[in-house]
Parts: sequence; structure tokens; C-alpha cells
Amino acid sequence: MAVNIGAAAAAYARNANSASLPAMEPRSKDPAQNFSELVNDAVSGAIDIGRKGEAMSAKAIAGQADLREVVTAVTNAEMTLQTALSIRDRVIQAYQDVISMPI
Repeated sequence: MAVNIGAAAAAYARNANSASLPAMEPRSKDPAQNFSELVNDAVSGAIDIGRKGEAMSAKAIAGQADLREVVTAVTNAEMTLQTALSIRDRVIQAYQDVISMPI
């Protein structure tokens, strides 16, 4: 396999230049945001997604919504609910594990 040194150097230069571009940014500019605010924001987002799914279902019943939009909204709501339940189960399991630890 022949390696083109010029192409490799050019690729390296492109990647080196892209390192100065903004990468993954934190959700909040305030690094002091505490855990309770993070959980509150996540729960509020999940509630909003559920409400959007319900609103799209109501529009579908009234014949005012596209079927694809309804399916997308309901699927998003279902996935959000499953994720929230999974996180809840993990938190409860972690709590039970900590409680059962010997002192």
C-alpha cells in the first residue's frame, strides 16, 4: 500500500486547524449549575415532549395533523418516557445498593 505523504500532511494540517474551532460546549455557560437544576431542566424537557405528543394526537383526531408528524411526536414522547423510567430505575437501584452497604 503506497502512502501519499503530501495528502497525509494536508490532512494533518486540516485537522490541526480545526482544533481551534469550538468543540463540544457545556449545556450551561454557568459551571456552577447544580445537579438539582440539571434534573429539573431534564424533567421539564421530558414533560414538554410528552405534551407535544399529546397535542399532536389531539390534532390527528381532529384531522388537522399530518400522520408522519403525529407518529414522530408520539414516538419521541414514548422514547422520552422509557428513558425517564430507565433512569428512575437506575437511581432507585443505586440508592438500594448504598443503603445495603455495611457501615
